[in-house]
Amino acid sequence: MFQYYIVRRFLFFVLIIWLASTTIFLIPRLSGQDPVKEKLLLEAQRGGHMQAGLEEMAKAYQKKFGLDKPLYVQYVNYMKDLVRFDFGPSIAYFPKSVNSLIGDSVIWTLGLLSVVTFLAFFLGTLAGALLGWPRSPGFLQYVFMPILTLAAIPYYLLALVLIYIFAFNLEWFPLFGGYAVANLPEWSFTFAIEVIHHAILPGASIVLASLGFWALGMRGMMITTQGEDFMIQAEAKGLKGIRMFFNYAVRNAILPQTTALALSLGTVFTGSVLVEVIFRYPGLGNTLYQAIRLNDFFVIRGLIFIVIVSLGLATFLIDIAYPLLDPRVSYKKG
Repeated sequence: MFQYYIVRRFLFFVLIIWLASTTIFLIPRLSGQDPVKEKLLLEAQRGGHMQAGLEEMAKAYQKKFGLDKPLYVQYVNYMKDLVRFDFGPSIAYFPKSVNSLIGDSVIWTLGLLSVVTFLAFFLGTLAGALLGWPRSPGFLQYVFMPILTLAAIPYYLLALVLIYIFAFNLEWFPLFGGYAVANLPEWSFTFAIEVIHHAILPGASIVLASLGFWALGMRGMMITTQGEDFMIQAEAKGLKGIRMFFNYAVRNAILPQTTALALSLGTVFTGSVLVEVIFRYPGLGNTLYQAIRLNDFFVIRGLIFIVIVSLGLATFLIDIAYPLLDPRVSYKKG
């Protein structure tokens, strides 16, 4: 039964990846735009050059990128490259490869978003659990309205507010970037402190904006557990409040939160596109923005493919692990 469940979910995962990858391949071609010609035209305009011979140059680059071949041949080559995670060359930054661009920026996004996602999850879940627990101190109820307010504010607006207050007015933090422009990236303690200093404001904007999401979700689940049989039984046994809180209430209420956390980690690569753009943070979100601005669909499809695989893999792992976390869910056919 377990093996059948795993195989079925894995085949569904592969199907989703194939359908999404095919959609990514078709959409840019249905738009009617020629990214190679647009790139050459932009360069010619910037340099003040004449557009003579532009058509011949475009054809030469299309041949180099494989865009002159029939659509079905491009599709087969595209799927072969995806299997090898080879996203080809970047049109805007040629001859640099898409893999190289992603490799340069992925560490910044992972370093920032993985930390702030877990931090927001921990703080928000703990706050929500305390707010939904009837035996919590009364003063905690005054925390509910600020959390509710933060949940309604988009993280990019919070980013602008934080920049204005702490970077522009108080000058406690830098306005943009992942590190000082005058410095070169290196593996040193001094550079690590500088990176953390630059990451505080973008990280704080994401944590503050998502804190309410985690807190409200956990608070609602904690309230629903109060009338469950296992809570009534635990109280009848005379268990202490702290044990009932963690071992019974939180343990059961946190299951939906775990699912949401896995999905959040699945979209961690582009979860802060606007924040990275606002702060000019050198992560995947900013790379995606630049690729869209320059119509570099090789980079766009590479980044979107990574997001799809990450989200699909996260969903697949949730499907496998959830019956282990919740005994009420079983590996059954249907």
